[in-house]
Amino acid sequence: MTEVEFVFFDQFRKDFKNKVSEWNKKAPELMELQKAALKAADGISYSFETPIVYNTALDDISQEDEIKLLVIGDNPGKDEQLLKNNKYLVGQAGKIGEGFFRKNPELQIDFRKNVIILNKTPVHTAKTAQIKYLLKNGGQNVIDVINESQVWMAEKNAELCKNFNAEIWLIGYGELKANGIFSPYKTRLFDSCTRACVWDKVFVFQHFSMNRFSIDLSSFREENPGLSLDEAIHLLGKKHKEEFFTDTKA
Repeated sequence: MTEVEFVFFDQFRKDFKNKVSEWNKKAPELMELQKAALKAADGISYSFETPIVYNTALDDISQEDEIKLLVIGDNPGKDEQLLKNNKYLVGQAGKIGEGFFRKNPELQIDFRKNVIILNKTPVHTAKTAQIKYLLKNGGQNVIDVINESQVWMAEKNAELCKNFNAEIWLIGYGELKANGIFSPYKTRLFDSCTRACVWDKVFVFQHFSMNRFSIDLSSFREENPGLSLDEAIHLLGKKHKEEFFTDTKA
């Protein structure tokens, strides 16, 4: 990346790290709520270590790296929040995503070198749906952190997209529906990307987990024979974007 691009990126990761620290301090009760959310969902217990997760993989990116893509997941899961990790998409879904790009070298994207991996919110839950429990049972500080973090991430996603002239792939669209968990993120992303003139670089897909991304893509290519992989990816991503952002544009 150029020196200007790197200076911008370096400031972003510093700001992100500071915001995560700020949000953790603002809602110290969050970890107990996360434990309660898991119990209410009858989930399998695990070690809760990081309530709000900064992606330390960002610290490994240097000026020599070329950023081609922003992959935006939902929120950090149980593997991502472990202190030994504190990285995004390191569980099974991340391995599937990494494998997809490795199996398709024509895309010329190394998942761990050419991609900035972020989330719609850095607030951890074992399953994304458990954020609803946090919003319902948490106090105003918890609600503010969840919503503020979505708005902040959306604004920064748009800025990074413009800075690197890189595409944004929103991976996971279930909670982008009207009144979904990620409504604050969706609204601000549309506004920010429109102002930055990069809305055409945003694409929406199924999640990597359980191979849903690849299954959806394969079905789309079967329905639309003759498309190259790159063409199919972008047409599918545009199709889902139109499906889930119609209410925002209205």
